[in-house]
Order: sequence, then C-alpha cells, then structure tokens
Amino acid sequence: MIKNVAVIGAGTMGNGIAHVFAQFGYKVALIDVSEVSLEKGMKTIEKNLDRMVSKEKISDNDKKETLGRLTTYTSIKEGVSSVDLVVEAATENIDLKLNIFKELDEVTKDHVILATNTSSISITKIAAVTQRPDKVIGMHFMNPVPVMKLVEIIRGYSTSDDVTNLIMETSKALKKVPVEVNDYPGFVANRILMPMINEAIITLHEGVAGVEEIDTVMKLGMAHPMGPLQLADFIGLDVCLAIMEVLYEGLGNPKYAPCPLLVNMVTAGKKGVKTSEGFYDWSHGTKDLVVADNFK
Repeated sequence: MIKNVAVIGAGTMGNGIAHVFAQFGYKVALIDVSEVSLEKGMKTIEKNLDRMVSKEKISDNDKKETLGRLTTYTSIKEGVSSVDLVVEAATENIDLKLNIFKELDEVTKDHVILATNTSSISITKIAAVTQRPDKVIGMHFMNPVPVMKLVEIIRGYSTSDDVTNLIMETSKALKKVPVEVNDYPGFVANRILMPMINEAIITLHEGVAGVEEIDTVMKLGMAHPMGPLQLADFIGLDVCLAIMEVLYEGLGNPKYAPCPLLVNMVTAGKKGVKTSEGFYDWSHGTKDLVVADNFK
C-alpha cells in the first residue's frame, strides 16, 4: 500500500501532482534543488487550494490538512527516506531524468516504485539505468493537474503487473481516470497532440493563415477549448520541440520533423507563457489574447 509519496520538481506539474496527493490523504515530500522553486511551488498550491475553498469544493479545514501533509526538501536522499512511491516531474530532459533515476535507485528502499511524469521519453530507457526495472512506470498527469482527470499509465518493457495495478488503483484514489498504454514514442496523448500542434505551426510558417485565424478555426470548427498555437504557448514551445524530437528520432518518419519556425522560436528564447512571448504576447498579465509582434 502506498502512504508516503515524494514528488521531484516543484514546477507547474510537480506542485500540481504534490497538491493532488496531499489533498487525498498522502504524506508528500516535495523535492527541488531550488529553495526559490519550492517556495513558489508551495505558494501555487496554497493559491489553488484557496480557489477550491472559494468555490466550496473543499473546506478551510481541508486546505489546512492538505498543506499539513506537505514537506519540502532540497535533498533527494533526505526527501525519499521513508516513501513508498516517487513521482519524478523534472524538466523534460533525458539526461537529467536518467541521472535522477540512477540516484533514486541508490537511495530508496528496494520496495519503492519509481514513476516518471515524462510526456514522451521512453520508460524502458529510464528503467534501464536502475536495478528495479519492474518497479519503474510512467505516470503522465495532464496540466493543470488538480483539474484534469486523465493520467496516462505507461508500462515499460519490464514493468510488472503488480506495479501497474497498484499505480492504476492509486490514480483512482486521487479521483483520476487512469488509462494504460504501452511504451512507444509520445505514448498516446502526445503521439496525437504534438503532430497537430506542429502542423498548426507549419500552417503558420507557410503563410496559409495567421495565428488568430488558425486558432479560431480549431476552436469553432473542431470545438477545441483553445487553439493549438495558444495551447503550445501554455505547454511551452521548448517542451513541444523536445517531444517532436523524441517522436522524430524514435519513429524515424519525416512527418514528425519539428517545424523550422518552432526550432527558431525556441532558439531565440521565445517559449510561450513562461517567457511572456510565443505566438501570443503574455506580458500584459491579463487573459486577453494578444498576438506577438512577430506575427502581426
């Protein structure tokens, strides 16, 4: 049974995952090398809990109990000393993740399940750097984690049935809907979503239509809650590029080649909301959609 959980990474996904586990009764160690990131992550969790209180989804006491189950650490070894499950939610960088899993394998007890929130990187490849490939699994939450119901549960080549079943049940205990998928580039969500986003960028790059026009067609014509270019800005253009590169390399099909415009924007540091500029300008601090100067 899983009672104590560690989450590595206090960014958008990490603090959301920590929030959900703590809300549903698990003791959570939130780990990040940056004290500033931990403080920011905890403030985000408290802000999101306040929003839930204001909407009467939880009580003030629920909020206090949730925050009381969270402890922050800057040391992986210290943070994982008494956990049953680790969920890694660090940056989508293969070398970083492999190094984290090597360390986790060394400093956690033998029974501990090691999960990753990776959106595209091979679970089998990550598991291969550990001595417990049967206990390594993908647990891909959707953003924003406290709101979105889906969790992609990705089995590596050696992931055991027992571990898969336990993580499926744990996801249900978080009031999520887990969907089991196999370990191939992009899994299901990003195998379908990212080529669509990349195609929208190609459509813009080739001058077929502008930013607002492309997003409006997809919102009004296909009932998407937001257009693919706006969504790319929210995900992070650097993340979109990283996933497209995984698909391109892993599947060897030219249809997965990232659009040159996407490559150029990331190279120029225009990564979307996180840098205040992508296809849209996010520097104004409102919910208004303002097309970035380069695309007007």
